[in-house]
Amino acid sequence: MSLLGRLIVILFAVIAASLVAGMAMAVGVLGPDWPGLSGDFGERVGFWMIAVFGASVTGAVGFLPLVILIMLAESFKVRSLIAHALLGAVLLLAAAYGSGLVPPSYEESIDRPPPAIPREAQIAAAAGAAFGLTYWLIAGRNAGRWRERRVPSA
Repeated sequence: MSLLGRLIVILFAVIAASLVAGMAMAVGVLGPDWPGLSGDFGERVGFWMIAVFGASVTGAVGFLPLVILIMLAESFKVRSLIAHALLGAVLLLAAAYGSGLVPPSYEESIDRPPPAIPREAQIAAAAGAAFGLTYWLIAGRNAGRWRERRVPSA
């Protein structure tokens, strides 16, 4: 596969993985209310609006670090499923903390202690892992293969 073909595959993988991460964010945000949802048109529109917002946040907040990680994965031929999922989770978690989407936990209550990991951070890590898994499925499992020399068969 040529470099141009590989760039097209990478671009498609990033777009598809952003949509999957957006859907994971939407399920995470709407998860507690999921049993109460009846499935009418307004709720479906709300789900897809949150999914599109999550996908755009995923793409916008982490674009430059994502490009750097993709270049490193391609140059070092990183083809591990676990590495892609872990790096996706770390990338989106760092982006969520860096952009202020995860508020600091200053909650004080005598009834219950604050959670060790905020819910927003859990959603960001899960969406990042979904991003990494989807990217690996489309493009990451063949990382760096375009540079390998092909031996013509006789």
